[in-house]
Amino acid sequence: MRLEAITWERLGDLLTERLLDLEPDDGSPWRRIAFDGAPAARPGELAERVAEALRTRGRPSCVVDTHGFLRPASLRLEYGRYDVDAYLDGWFDTGALWREVFNPLEADGDGRILPDLRDPVTDRATRSGYVPLPPGGFLLLHGPLLLRHWFPFDLTIHALLSPAALRRRTPEADHWTLPAFERYAQETDPAATADVLVRADDPRHPAWGG
Repeated sequence: MRLEAITWERLGDLLTERLLDLEPDDGSPWRRIAFDGAPAARPGELAERVAEALRTRGRPSCVVDTHGFLRPASLRLEYGRYDVDAYLDGWFDTGALWREVFNPLEADGDGRILPDLRDPVTDRATRSGYVPLPPGGFLLLHGPLLLRHWFPFDLTIHALLSPAALRRRTPEADHWTLPAFERYAQETDPAATADVLVRADDPRHPAWGG
């Protein structure tokens, strides 16, 4: 995929225009968008930028961080705090994401989604209320390893970091996750499978293609 240099502001506008042209192929009145990337790539910042651009165009959206759907620490750390296999397949409560986020946005859903389930810092239930997303609205889901789970996205955006940039921008305490992202790149190849690729090695000068 050929990548072109762009500013974050322009990227947010172009992605928003692309979202507005989307037509879900399953009859759902909602659009479900993935902002996939390692925490160091900051996919959430891009999701928030797009949400703001949608707001200025009068279109509703809901930004959801998958870190609000972490499984309880007693489960995700069952095999130790630094288990790569557990991080890949056991940290995020995909069942809850299906139940509380994706199922309400099916063609016969009511559009009421739960923005988070568990506080990643306190490991306690957030007790957040359901958020009604009107028909024609956008789910902007961001987090790592999103393309492993067969979620029904209408558009996928992957924020890519080179291995060197990923290591450099990941806090040393989290370097144990680097093999998980290496496996993700090998097994899922998000850079090739995503609809839109954003190269974020230099946080000041992104490039994109798709």
